[in-house]
Amino acid sequence: MDKRYFTIGMAGHIDHGKTSLTKALTNVDTDRLKEEKERQISIELGFAPLYEDNEMQISVIDVPGHERFIRQMIAGVAGIDLVILVVAADEGVMPQTREHLEILGFLGIKTGIVAITKIDRVDEEFVELVKDDIYAELDGTVFEEAPFVLVDSLSNKGIDDLKKMILAALKEQEMRDSKGAFRLPIDQVFTVKGQGTVVRGTVYEGSVEEGQTLLIMPEGIEVRARQLQVHHKQAIKAFAGQRVAINLSGVSREQLVRGNVLVSSEHFNVTRTIDVAIRVAKDLDYLVKQRMPIKLHLGTAEVMGRIVFFDRNELKEENGEILCQLRLEDEILTKRGDRFILRRPSPQETIGGGWVIDPRGNKYKFGNGTIEELEKKKVGTPTERIAAVLFEAKSLSFAELMKRTSLEETVLVEHLKDEQFVFFHDREYTLKNLIHSLEEDMYDRLKEYHQNNPMKQGINKAEFLQPLQKRFPKELLNYVLETARLQGVFTRKDQFFLLSDFVPHVAKNWKKRTENLLDELKKDGLQVHYFQDYIIKAGIPESLVGDLRRFLEEQQLVESLDDVFYYHGEVFQKAVLSLREQTDSEFEVGEAKEILGLSRKYMIPFLERLDAKKITKRVENKRIWQ
Repeated sequence: MDKRYFTIGMAGHIDHGKTSLTKALTNVDTDRLKEEKERQISIELGFAPLYEDNEMQISVIDVPGHERFIRQMIAGVAGIDLVILVVAADEGVMPQTREHLEILGFLGIKTGIVAITKIDRVDEEFVELVKDDIYAELDGTVFEEAPFVLVDSLSNKGIDDLKKMILAALKEQEMRDSKGAFRLPIDQVFTVKGQGTVVRGTVYEGSVEEGQTLLIMPEGIEVRARQLQVHHKQAIKAFAGQRVAINLSGVSREQLVRGNVLVSSEHFNVTRTIDVAIRVAKDLDYLVKQRMPIKLHLGTAEVMGRIVFFDRNELKEENGEILCQLRLEDEILTKRGDRFILRRPSPQETIGGGWVIDPRGNKYKFGNGTIEELEKKKVGTPTERIAAVLFEAKSLSFAELMKRTSLEETVLVEHLKDEQFVFFHDREYTLKNLIHSLEEDMYDRLKEYHQNNPMKQGINKAEFLQPLQKRFPKELLNYVLETARLQGVFTRKDQFFLLSDFVPHVAKNWKKRTENLLDELKKDGLQVHYFQDYIIKAGIPESLVGDLRRFLEEQQLVESLDDVFYYHGEVFQKAVLSLREQTDSEFEVGEAKEILGLSRKYMIPFLERLDAKKITKRVENKRIWQ
């Protein structure tokens, strides 16, 4: 069985004992000085190892301070698998406790344990009152069935019970997806002397290996993972759910900010417009108005933008889900299903939270028609969900499709029979429309290449596919290219690809000058001048010379002797024929000179050219016809 990795979080009001509880659980004081924690690549302030065996590894995040709590909790849904809601026995439920609970609900975190701390400060009767208070607060939330534990971090009362509860809850937790594309929202960037740039975060999905090439998004900066560390220990690989520090090469500290995302491919969406479903916080102090400025917290990114409604102009209280759109000032990386929090920038207030329906939102008209379309997007039939996932990932195996669509195996098998899906290379699925789109893109690229390089016979396959590999899997590109070749759309000559109806030619504005060059070359027969002299006389610019030489040789219009002297193609062929007809199966240099009337300046390069073309073979002082 694959090992599983989890991160649990502490939530609750300031000074209710989150840090003390973390220390009691892990024996690690997460309130270390910055200078101490920056001496090496390590887990950032607030993180500590809790438990590890052959089956699972568990880390704890303690997030002090209200604003930091919001940023860190959002960083993961990337990160948080279970939440310990901390309530001090001597104070009970406080305003921040309520807000944290609401935020956890918005982020879709459903597994929790309630830890009542500081129990040694109050009597049992007061503890029971606090319990009742908490039960009332949790009623109707995803945590209403959460178990309670009484603890005191100083005396360690109840700590073992809490550890047992954590292990029991996580053993029932679904395993995170370590098989898909790697994604890590960066929440801290710094430099280490002698090592360079280091980023930290919790692996949202996928896995990363030492030495792997990655991308910093949304900028698209290519980097390499030089070194990984998990809990102060060097690691070869890190998996979804793990907290990791990565030493990067190829990027400076100044190029990175919190909110960047480290990924293994460009198949994620970079966008400024997202269609979303949101729920509004209870007891909002202010109206939320149409196109009002908002701050979006998604992953570790904090981006300003505006909220756009299609069925209202304002809201304050709403129990259900609202379908709307966020138009952002900066690009973010996201995909369907990502959770987020919305905050009012001023005066500061949590507006609500929700999830991304479509990261590629368009501009829509105000009205019920748009809401109906967004509703369809939100729900989606199985076929639509498969299509949406494939549109995003471009191609996926059956196992990956099951994970990303959350469809049962039998349902997925049935809906993959739809004609819009294509199974290729006996292992991957893609969209028929995507294949057609890619083929058209390839056709347009080849057409443009031919227009810009009319004398070249085609483009090298690697050079042709390289720009497309940033957006599409290599296997899919090869499949589309080969399919189009078999259908006669493209032709392949050695490593070069060209349109089937393309014939290399000299551009119209240089055609006459090239004909004049060839006429002069033909007129001079075997007693030619330097080829560069013909180029100059014909008035052909230096920028075209390389391509023109190659074209004339490929079309056999000229024959190079030594890259200095060139013969006209017909003249060369006639000379070879004349020499063959007037010699036996073998001949010497003197004999050839006498037949062709050439001086040694031309004769030796001419014979060496025959050898190179395997027309003759040199054996000591003789040439043998092949």
